[in-house]
Amino acid sequence: MADAAVTTTGGTPPAIPSRAEGPARETWQSFRRNKLAMLGLVIIGLFILLAIFAPLIAPYDFKEQQLMDRLKAPSGKHWLGTDDLGRDLFSRVIYGARISLWVGFSSVVGSIILGTFLGILAGFYGKWLDMLISRFFDILLAFPSMLLAIAIVAVLGPSLQNALIAIAIVGIPVYGRLIRAKVLSLINEEFITAARSIGMKNGGILWHHILPNSLSPIIVQGTLGIATAIIEAAALGFLGLGAQPPAPEWGKMLADSRQFIQIAPWTVIFPGVSIMLTVLGFNLMGDGLRDALDPKMKN
Repeated sequence: MADAAVTTTGGTPPAIPSRAEGPARETWQSFRRNKLAMLGLVIIGLFILLAIFAPLIAPYDFKEQQLMDRLKAPSGKHWLGTDDLGRDLFSRVIYGARISLWVGFSSVVGSIILGTFLGILAGFYGKWLDMLISRFFDILLAFPSMLLAIAIVAVLGPSLQNALIAIAIVGIPVYGRLIRAKVLSLINEEFITAARSIGMKNGGILWHHILPNSLSPIIVQGTLGIATAIIEAAALGFLGLGAQPPAPEWGKMLADSRQFIQIAPWTVIFPGVSIMLTVLGFNLMGDGLRDALDPKMKN
């Protein structure tokens, strides 16, 4: 009674327990503790900023040719040197970030949408539909991904847009099989049975229960998939099947500069380092997300 009197007469009220951290905040805290993951996030953030503000940062137009300055070494005028047509390499590398990130994000989003749709259908409805979709995945996975992408672009014609489509198609079975396995693990859970018992339709179960509980592996695989997509886009560009001149695509820049590697190594080094850093950033960030989203990895 005395304690109650103190509280009601102006004393310090009892402390209110803080709310439990939400899943998103808990995941972020776990991600922040991973130094390599944060390094990957910083690298990706830097390249995204360079891509967004390329017109403001680039000192020259990436198409501008200055034949009198061809194959110039890095200097105060051209920070990363020039290529065989006298174009500023720093400007082209910055604008190239736009192309690589666009292809990486767009192709992975396309793969996720199509792969998730097919994987959910296969896992949820099963039977002949599962067999048909699973065989489709097996056919796509039977080909090496790079060779399949080359074949698709060869049929559609060399261009950045067709390279993006090819990379998206190649990634469909990766996400489809991942989601199918996740659906099969969820379909017999008690909360799914409870949803059916109250009369929830299949569409509601898929949208409100199956899909939200399948997001974690999609996010992790998608982040790692962007790195793979950037490498594949660079490979297609190197073979002349991706972005066409004068687009400053990193893979195409490597292909155009390989004959000058001995007399002007900077024309190869800087596009190659850009590819390496971008892919490294996404891989580090993907590994960090996997550890943060996996309950077994949390302390």
